[in-house]
Amino acid sequence: MDFKSLPKKKRLYIIVSVSIGLVLLWAFITAGIITHDFNRKQVEARGDEQEALVNGIILTETKNETKYWEIYGDTGRWDSKKGVAQLNKVIGNFYRDNEVSMSFESSKGTYNSVDGDITLYKDTFIVMKDGVTLSADKLHWIDSHSPIIAEGHIKIQKGKQLLSTAEKIEISPTYDSFKISGNTVSKVYEDKK
Repeated sequence: MDFKSLPKKKRLYIIVSVSIGLVLLWAFITAGIITHDFNRKQVEARGDEQEALVNGIILTETKNETKYWEIYGDTGRWDSKKGVAQLNKVIGNFYRDNEVSMSFESSKGTYNSVDGDITLYKDTFIVMKDGVTLSADKLHWIDSHSPIIAEGHIKIQKGKQLLSTAEKIEISPTYDSFKISGNTVSKVYEDKK
């Protein structure tokens, strides 16, 4: 069979079919070259372990239409085997009766989905609903029924009326009272108008 003796229509179909076949072959070979390291890394992974690097991650807990907390991390890492999210440049809120009761920001934080707890590390700054501000090295939230524990270089301030420093603070689950301990110094000022 001579290619030149075929009708124009059949020659066009053959040329288009061969061209598509060559493009598909090129795509298949290119995909293999690009992903060969990816496949090797998957084979080297242990079991079902998966880890993801994420930019702009939001985590939240809501049950029965009641929001308990929300956290936003500028960047983060999720480890599926451990069930832990590690976040950087963290901001978020804790809620009581679907209203923000406490807002926070921190350089680093973790969320453990197995235990359900949140820990904030380094440069943690908190603002309570009543205007009390708190800075600490570390804050640990276990659940909505347990006190929040903050530790390390605690500084509590409420406007110009109260300034306290301590090593540890325990914030009630309702976010309306706290107990400070460890090398505590408190100064209460009278508002002179």
